[in-house]
Amino acid sequence: MAEQKKNLFFYRNSQLIVPLVAIGLLLVFNLIRDPSFFSVSIGTNNDGNPVLQGNLVSILNGASELAILAMGMTLVTAASGGQDISVGCLAAIAGSVFVKVLRAGEITGWSVALGILLCCLVAMVFGCFNGTLVSVFKIQPMIATLILFTCGRSIAYWINGGATPTVSSPIITAIGSFIPGIPVPTPILIVILVGILFTVAFRLTTLRLYIQTVGINQGAAKLNGINPLRIKLLAFIILGACCSVSGVIGVSRLSLINHETLLLNVEMDAILAVAIGGNNLGGGKFNMIGSILGAYAIQALTITLYAMKVPSTDVKAYKAIVIILLVVLGSPVVKDAFRRLRIRLSGGRLTAGKGAL
Repeated sequence: MAEQKKNLFFYRNSQLIVPLVAIGLLLVFNLIRDPSFFSVSIGTNNDGNPVLQGNLVSILNGASELAILAMGMTLVTAASGGQDISVGCLAAIAGSVFVKVLRAGEITGWSVALGILLCCLVAMVFGCFNGTLVSVFKIQPMIATLILFTCGRSIAYWINGGATPTVSSPIITAIGSFIPGIPVPTPILIVILVGILFTVAFRLTTLRLYIQTVGINQGAAKLNGINPLRIKLLAFIILGACCSVSGVIGVSRLSLINHETLLLNVEMDAILAVAIGGNNLGGGKFNMIGSILGAYAIQALTITLYAMKVPSTDVKAYKAIVIILLVVLGSPVVKDAFRRLRIRLSGGRLTAGKGAL
């Protein structure tokens, strides 16, 4: 039993190698290129409140929506062995519902809470729709979610009558930027809160075990009394909730809803964050911390390219090159090669089973 726990510990930590190496390389590169890249200062915003400023803060702040989506995408990937490519569109739908509720009357704390609740419920319903196609009708996740990917932003457009309305309120501003008196950007605090909720859920329930069991072997899960249909459905519903949170943050940053640009192309970044995090895209065991680090690695690369004055039109090309390298380094073939090299350098003292971890 102790040996199994030790092996599991090493397995989970080995999954973090790729995102940690990626972030480390970016940090070293920026340290050589421009040491001031890491400077963090306290300035004031337009309201005169003290706020943290700097590239590191921008990385943590800018990756907030992606980090939250990566958490939900990790569960879907682990349970279904596929990915949801409609998360950006679903976030746009949730954001449109949020704005619709706020524009129905005066923006108060209660109306904001109601808007968050309703947009979360709507996103979870759409997540349930995707999950039903995958779990009940046995459709591949990427094909099933292609439906919402195709029509999702049109639905978001219809919700507000084809307009791009604004919502101006100190509460909305606080959600998207800073809470008065707190220098840390609110989206960073929201990511921490979501991470704590997942941690508590994993600690107090069997959610992690059931999702991993279904992802590894559905037949064995059934024999042990686990319903794969319900677990997959639950994973998609949770991802829907994550989409709603990201949509609210995206709307609050700009104090408006633009169905065409809100979290545009975030789907691929969310999938890449899961892959860079060392998770198997075919399902099974997962490491959510790795996915979060993967999201920050992607944002760190983006901020680095902008700091190097790379044109925005070229950023995606540079990101693609770096991401290919990261994914190749994290591939089973390369990992196995490193394992064999480690065994050779250690004089064969490591057993094949332990080396595979």
